[in-house]
Amino acid sequence: MEFGVGSILEGKVTGLTKFGAFVSLPEGKSGLVHISEIAYSYVNDVKDYLKEGQEVKVKVIGIDENGRINLSIKKAMDPPPRPAGQGRPMGGARPAGGGRPGGFSRGPAAPREPASFEDKLKQFMQASDSKLSELHYTEKRSSNRRGGRK
Repeated sequence: MEFGVGSILEGKVTGLTKFGAFVSLPEGKSGLVHISEIAYSYVNDVKDYLKEGQEVKVKVIGIDENGRINLSIKKAMDPPPRPAGQGRPMGGARPAGGGRPGGFSRGPAAPREPASFEDKLKQFMQASDSKLSELHYTEKRSSNRRGGRK
């Protein structure tokens, strides 16, 4: 069975890291579900959502030039329904008074974008930590291939 980007597959979680989970796939292949692709809500700790040996449904969202398979659990399922009152009328217009009692509004309700500076900072730090750990892992592997550290 050949699979590519867009394929939805069944797999088993084989390892957990702070930046995601490794999943074994059919034909002896494996891929990575990044922490941002585990759930539609914010994931602080992968272990709160997954455990080793767990069967999961995943969608292939990318295969890079080195053959690494990027997976998503959340894209393999339907998004959760939005709570009533979260949608906006067509054209992005807001009701007078922001739609809140007393005419006060806390600002735009954007479920996909962090609301406060602290949320944005937390999201940035999470992405930065993930990139740094991947970079460190890549550098470590390449220095081992060259016969040791400099």
